[in-house]
Amino acid sequence: MSTKTLTPAIAGENAHSDLSDEGLITQYRSTGDRSLFETLIQRYEREIFSYLRRYVGNSEIAEDAFQGTFLQVHLKCQQFDSSRRFRPWLYAIATNQAIDAQRRNKRHRMVSLDRNNANEKDDRAGSWSEKLVGDTVDPHVAAAQEENSRWVNHSVQSLGESMQQVINLVYYQGLKYREAADILGIPVGTVKSRLHAAVQRLGILWEESHEERSE
Repeated sequence: MSTKTLTPAIAGENAHSDLSDEGLITQYRSTGDRSLFETLIQRYEREIFSYLRRYVGNSEIAEDAFQGTFLQVHLKCQQFDSSRRFRPWLYAIATNQAIDAQRRNKRHRMVSLDRNNANEKDDRAGSWSEKLVGDTVDPHVAAAQEENSRWVNHSVQSLGESMQQVINLVYYQGLKYREAADILGIPVGTVKSRLHAAVQRLGILWEESHEERSE
């Protein structure tokens, strides 16, 4: 990923390491100190780019959305509520940029990153959270795990966008329910219900697909 247009070389990249995200954005909008903004980008560039690439399923589109995200952070910094956390606000902007990028490129779907690892447990009795972000690395079941990972990714894509969003934010990005709720502008209870519905649906799809194979 290239972020040169946003992040030129910085002599003292740790100069603001003692400041919180909220402190950085608050001071940036007051002083216009570019190094404060660059510190924010450095803190979040990998996390946000990973989120965007998973959301839109394309590195080039994700790069555009990434640039757009931090451009909007710059343009909207005066709108940031200093009594709230910066991270959910940033994710809300990134999510909107991803949606806009999908519309521009006629990509109304969300594809997870090619995880390129054997981290999905092939355990039918395991929870769906384990199937989504499992940590098994047994080489003897690597082929089955890879197949399972592809199946999960394909099945998540078949869900409605609202369910895809909560799975992406909560399972893949590891955000708390409250953070996901703030990002999506919905109640915490709705996040939980959508997540529950998604997990239930994936469970049904799993059973159906494996019943077909056993016949």
